[in-house]
Amino acid sequence: MTITIRPLTPEDKAGWELLYAGYARFYNVTQTAQMRQTVWDWLQDDAHEVNGLVAERNGELIGLAHFRPFYAPLAAQKRGFLDDLYVDPAARGSGAAAALIKGVSDEGRKRGWALIRWITAENNYRARSLYDQVATQTPWVTYDIPL
Repeated sequence: MTITIRPLTPEDKAGWELLYAGYARFYNVTQTAQMRQTVWDWLQDDAHEVNGLVAERNGELIGLAHFRPFYAPLAAQKRGFLDDLYVDPAARGSGAAAALIKGVSDEGRKRGWALIRWITAENNYRARSLYDQVATQTPWVTYDIPL
């Protein structure tokens, strides 16, 4: 079965919401309908920096990817950040995740980005087995300051 990677459209909202809620559950993040609406509004606003792709198979959304630009001043480069990547559990192993990463990479090339970066949970072993095949793990440690 063919998987198609394409930009989100307004008609995708219901399927996207199911996937995004599943993504939040996967990471044990409390997510409200208003939070999803805020992200959806960003994704539908051409002037907003966050963009989205979906993986579709047989007319059904099976995965999503959200990405945006970021800047690396030390390298004097514009790069891309893959914020969210999720494939419905029933579609895992289908190649959808790899296809979504390729789709984001293709978009980055079109936009002149130097690389795509993302983070994942240390214990996300299944996804990391794919990531280790398509990317290089960095030595960087991430820190947060809640504001």
